[in-house]
Amino acid sequence: MISRIWIMCWFMAIMGMSLNPLIGQKSLIESRIEASSRSSETVLVEPLGHRVRGEFPVLDQEIDGKALVYLDSGATSQKPRRVLDVERAYYEYDNANVHRGAHTLATRATEAYENARIKVANFIHAKEASEIVFTRGATEAINLVAASFGDQLEKGDEIVISVIEHHANLVPWQLLASRKNLNLKFIRLNADKSNIDLLDAEKQISEKTKMLAIFHVSNVLGCRVPLDDLQKILKAKAHPDCAILLDACQSVPHMPVNVQDLNIDFLVASAHKMCGPMGVGFLWGKAHRLHSMAPWQGGGEMIDQVSLEKSTFALPPARFEAGTPPVAQAIALGAAIDFLNDIGMKTIHEYEQHLARKLVQGLSSRSGITIYGPLLQREVALVAFNVQGIHASDLSFFLDQEGVATRAGHHCTQPLHHALDADSGSCRVSLALYNTPEEIDLFLEKLDHVIEFFSASSADASILQPLDAI
Repeated sequence: MISRIWIMCWFMAIMGMSLNPLIGQKSLIESRIEASSRSSETVLVEPLGHRVRGEFPVLDQEIDGKALVYLDSGATSQKPRRVLDVERAYYEYDNANVHRGAHTLATRATEAYENARIKVANFIHAKEASEIVFTRGATEAINLVAASFGDQLEKGDEIVISVIEHHANLVPWQLLASRKNLNLKFIRLNADKSNIDLLDAEKQISEKTKMLAIFHVSNVLGCRVPLDDLQKILKAKAHPDCAILLDACQSVPHMPVNVQDLNIDFLVASAHKMCGPMGVGFLWGKAHRLHSMAPWQGGGEMIDQVSLEKSTFALPPARFEAGTPPVAQAIALGAAIDFLNDIGMKTIHEYEQHLARKLVQGLSSRSGITIYGPLLQREVALVAFNVQGIHASDLSFFLDQEGVATRAGHHCTQPLHHALDADSGSCRVSLALYNTPEEIDLFLEKLDHVIEFFSASSADASILQPLDAI
């Protein structure tokens, strides 16, 4: 039985070997990717990643003597210095509870907190700041809608989601369906497993459908949901009052999002994926939807009048923000939005699509690699993949030895991985505005090293097993 230490030593020993890239003959699809990249790339005097990289102190470090290459922004983004400074300044100078005091610190804290709400509203083009509810994250926001809007649903009503969903947009609906005896239905993958199947959507949606909860951009496939087509199906087949919830965690940080253009009822996102802090996210809801919903948690802040016999409740958004909110985190989210706005979401999206094309082109040119999701219509610089004969966890582990941070596992999408015939998971690379083209080149170089290492060691069958099994 080969020990982990022995494997690591062997791996490190061959890192000095001269390796030829594992390049296969270009396919038609690869040639189309190259052509698309050449025709649509913007000539950049200095890539955005280079210009903003100095704003992110965490990126300026080494891992075991090798420069950190952070390729896990789909899990959480790094934070620019101004966001860190704003959160620290709140605690150093303005720390107080909001909405509750008349003293100067309380006034300053409340103004900063509510100003952050205005920034979020403007960022996604909400009509009013009162349509923004601060939560602990997107997961809590979805649970809020499932609990409160879901309370309006009746036995036999239908909730439709897809097999592509993050567990955060699956489990709350499972719990609601079980509790209220509702029907939870799933839209399957299309034939090439690159997005949802619209023909199946037509089968799943019926006059009993009261909620469609769907991803905006997939955290595994990198595809954008065909929302316009789904809305046409809903208009033709669903209940007239069917609501749409959009999980925008992987879109809001990377592209312009306008809730007026989307014509949906709810949208959720997390601050920590958009250069903001952990511990805060938001729910946007149309005003009439929020006003129709009962509180989902009780306590301070969310009340109007309280007696021993009964309570009346505040208007939204306060109705849904019981207790002390994440004040510092919300204010820091506002700073993150300022940072993104200073660059421009259109600029960010164009740059990241340039990175996405380079990444997909590099991976697709290597033999033995399965890429999940579309090759030519990838909305974000995010790719989940597997290498033949190498477990995703082993691949990510050895890349980390070279300073390259990737993610291995199911990425909170076990049903999707089952549908992709990848029950053991996948390796995911996800980039953001601070990544550079050179980091993609370095990742591909280190990937070649790892593949060569496993190829050279294939004589020992045990080394092809997941490391946990050794």
